[in-house]
Amino acid sequence: MAELGDISNQTLALLLLVCVVSAFISAVTGGAGGVLMFAALNTAIPLRMLVPIHGAVQLINNLARIYYVREHIRWDLCGPFFIGCTLGAGAMTLGLASLSWQQLPMALLALLIFYTVLKPKKLPEIRLAPHNYFWVGLATGTLGILAGAVDPLLAAFFVRRDLSPKEVVANKSVMQAWCHALKIPAFIFLGFAFSDHLGLILLLTIAAVIGTRIGVALLNRLNSELFFNLMRVALLVAGLRIAYQLVAL
Repeated sequence: MAELGDISNQTLALLLLVCVVSAFISAVTGGAGGVLMFAALNTAIPLRMLVPIHGAVQLINNLARIYYVREHIRWDLCGPFFIGCTLGAGAMTLGLASLSWQQLPMALLALLIFYTVLKPKKLPEIRLAPHNYFWVGLATGTLGILAGAVDPLLAAFFVRRDLSPKEVVANKSVMQAWCHALKIPAFIFLGFAFSDHLGLILLLTIAAVIGTRIGVALLNRLNSELFFNLMRVALLVAGLRIAYQLVAL
């Protein structure tokens, strides 16, 4: 496990618990669980190693979530997203070595989240036409390689009443899975050896899948109003954390 060999059993147990809880939150609210997982893992894993490790764990976690809600996938939304996300991730991977800032995209993300959560009712929801999810994909692919967790960005475009809670979770999970899948070849290209950390990735993945299964079971019992209220709360927490990070830089 190379540089991660000094993680104590107690710390590992806490990280596994956080993975269960964060995956549960993502399944129930549609967002913010990935940010919680990323923040917790960052206490024990250096950032330059965390983005690819977190991506691998979230890839399998999202695939598990997709399996449970697969009949609610909207390919007209996901198709354009795939194209944009691939282009964004590819461009960012090629330019990552020379990039030394990340405040601007994170600041824009925080503003988008606060608009989604705090906007007056008379202002419109962000309801994009399916083909415009290309642009969401472009932004998500770029940010995913740079900053790791992408669920707050995606969630801002899924707080919309014309989608059911299961449609939100299914399509957001498909998009997240695609984004995280792109990180595997991207970080191999950048020199990261996933094989050195397979044990940790496997343990964290098992914990996340357990949390996802519990969360999906609860999702079946939630009404739409409660679901979107929980989603807004989760987004607000993520937005406040991003704002705090920007101030602390």
